[in-house]
Amino acid sequence: MYQNEFIKKFEPFLNLIGMNHLAYFSAQKAINKEDSFLRSRQFIQNLNHIDQMWEYLNQKNGNVLAVKNLRGKNKEEFTYYQLNKKITKASKAFFNLGLKRGEVVSLISENSPRWLIADQAIMRLGAIDAVRGSNSPGLEIEYIIQHSKSVGLIIESRSIWEKLAVKEEIIENLKFLIVLEDESFGDFLGWNKFLEIGNDINLKQYKLLVESRDLDDIATILYTSGTTGKPKGVPLSHSNFLHQITNLACIADPKPGTSVLSVLPIWHSYERSAEYFFFSCGCTQFYTIPKFLKDDIKQISPTVMATVPRLWEAIYEGFFSALKKMPDYKKNIIMFFLKNSSNYKKNFRKIRNIDLVEINLISKLISLFLLIKSAPLHKFASLFLWPSILKQLCGKNLKFPINGGGALPEHVDLFFESLGINVLVGYGLTETSPVLTCRRTWCNVRGSSGQPLPFTEVKIVDEKNAILNHREVGRIFVRGPQVFEGYLDNIEASLEVLSIEGWFDTGDLGFLIPNGSLVITGRAKDTIVLSSGENIEPNPLETEILSSKFISQVQLLGQDKKNLSALIVPNIDLIENKFSEKKLIKINQNPEIKKFFKSIINSLLKNRSGSRIEEQIIDLIFVEPFTIDNNLLTQTLKQKRKDIEKKYDREIKEMYKKQIKGQNII
Repeated sequence: MYQNEFIKKFEPFLNLIGMNHLAYFSAQKAINKEDSFLRSRQFIQNLNHIDQMWEYLNQKNGNVLAVKNLRGKNKEEFTYYQLNKKITKASKAFFNLGLKRGEVVSLISENSPRWLIADQAIMRLGAIDAVRGSNSPGLEIEYIIQHSKSVGLIIESRSIWEKLAVKEEIIENLKFLIVLEDESFGDFLGWNKFLEIGNDINLKQYKLLVESRDLDDIATILYTSGTTGKPKGVPLSHSNFLHQITNLACIADPKPGTSVLSVLPIWHSYERSAEYFFFSCGCTQFYTIPKFLKDDIKQISPTVMATVPRLWEAIYEGFFSALKKMPDYKKNIIMFFLKNSSNYKKNFRKIRNIDLVEINLISKLISLFLLIKSAPLHKFASLFLWPSILKQLCGKNLKFPINGGGALPEHVDLFFESLGINVLVGYGLTETSPVLTCRRTWCNVRGSSGQPLPFTEVKIVDEKNAILNHREVGRIFVRGPQVFEGYLDNIEASLEVLSIEGWFDTGDLGFLIPNGSLVITGRAKDTIVLSSGENIEPNPLETEILSSKFISQVQLLGQDKKNLSALIVPNIDLIENKFSEKKLIKINQNPEIKKFFKSIINSLLKNRSGSRIEEQIIDLIFVEPFTIDNNLLTQTLKQKRKDIEKKYDREIKEMYKKQIKGQNII
């Protein structure tokens, strides 16, 4: 505690004399370069609730298209004027249904304008929504309704209700049931009938309720994935979200009418905060789904997108799949220019000191020479080649591609940077509303998750809670206005992650570099401990492995084992081209293919900066893709590591059994 306070108090002096080498960064105020962005956000300072912004947006951008649903059942669209009217009407309907301040409504649905209207109407009354996606298992939905003590239930469609087993028990405690997409059925009100309920209202009582707002009111309850048991409820306040709505302007400053393509689930904290921010800027948001992303990104040509790594990886893979179908001469020309532009960008970063690795003057001079050498061809490609390729990949207008929910593989990051797209990678958790750090357009350190948002503190500590030095890996602790105050009805879990001083233990591992950029190296819980006692962080190794075009997905194994092994989702098309084999069972039985993949993987791991002999794999198993449909990916496309290992438990045990017998060294 004393170490933290000393650093915070004397940080400017320590920086001045060059003695602040400790891994602690306090963004106590906005950086000077960001002042102009934040000045345009002054109206947020006058708000106590998120839902208050709609009246301001109605007055300022009333005729601007606010939202359009491209792929939902009801392809609705609304201007800011129309959206504000709909939110007001829905809030009056909820009032007439008896919804009171502080009460909870479960909202189970995917992205749609109706979801947004219901969400904001609930908040306008000082009530709270507990949110989840429509693909969630029935048992999980039942748990959320009951654990949150919901007094109302809103579902996307009838099919969600049919998943629930304890319908009578749920209905007993609810004031109302609403279905967003379908017509009324049973006890459920259809959307239009629900809105009609708000036509006649006691205006005096309604206004009294609406005006009794407080900054610390709970806005929503989000539920964690529940991979280690029942999901935990994470209450986030209006204050938490308003910090995000204000300070995300440091990352992007889109103007009214700017097109935003929304593809991530709106009930996830990352998409939720991003959408509130984009709406507060007067942007036009288009809702789509991953299945149609390839088509809609070309049609809308967005300026802004909030994404996760898997989406960028899919675009990257799509490019190289198309490339291999081209004539050899065309393919070779594109690869030549791509390599040149990659070299240009790498050297440009070194000269500007926006690289993870510090370099000396001689290395900078060499980089300057190489930069000048590659500049003419890079300029040519930037003018005549890359624009047409980018138009096909992600439209011609993308200016603020923001990535969260995981680290972006270095080869994917470099690929887009070479084409002229600087992906802004951020970091955060559900419990932190979620954004803690993000790269800036003026300080985009590839390989990092950027600098902290204003008023956010980050420190890296060892097992004894002592602050480490820059570039030393430890546990990441954070503190700031966006951090939640504890799990719903779970004091024990809250005390495990929150200190008395307000520090939140993220459970992630990483390090800070001197300019304050944070680098994530993995999850503390994901650490693989070999039988030799060696600790292996799988995430950076898996990222390196994914740079091979032959590998689509990977998960490393080895807990309490002598060596690492891997589950590999291969690129079947490339295997068929090289080995004339496409059936997974046959691929697993082919020692030549296994030997080829093991060679690729171990070569990549060996050549990785700071590599160790323990990081080589001894064996591998080829498996089917990890998807949302087979429940091996979360809704934000993260791998469910425990579920994946459980699914292939028999194959993994058999592999290790053969290793012990010495029969399976490939």
